[in-house]
Amino acid sequence: MRMGFLSTGLLLLAGPALAGDAPPRASYVTMVLQAFAAKVECPGTDLVYQDLVQKAQQMQLPDGTTEKVRKAIAWMHTGGKMGEKQDDDLMAEVAVATQATDMDQRRLGMPSWCEAQKTNLAGLIRSKGG
Repeated sequence: MRMGFLSTGLLLLAGPALAGDAPPRASYVTMVLQAFAAKVECPGTDLVYQDLVQKAQQMQLPDGTTEKVRKAIAWMHTGGKMGEKQDDDLMAEVAVATQATDMDQRRLGMPSWCEAQKTNLAGLIRSKGG
């Protein structure tokens, strides 16, 4: 029952993120999560950490944001075995981004989702060796 409330709450929070009205950090968290997901899930895809840092700078996010987001994603996606838990707001943003990404992957299918990321994340992901 508690999980149902959590899922509902996350879906309600995801509404603005999916609509493009998310605060800059929440949008950035989604981009970083999707870039790492593309690296893991899409054959021949890679990312360069420095590109993520540059994107955070372009979005005028505080120094260290990329590393905090990376640690939060790692912590959440490994059940606390890697990374570090971050502040509650950031962890909630990672949860929302994870749920939205999972829904997109299921809706589009993984091959189509991977293809879409080449455009959506241009400049953050690239072909391996490229």
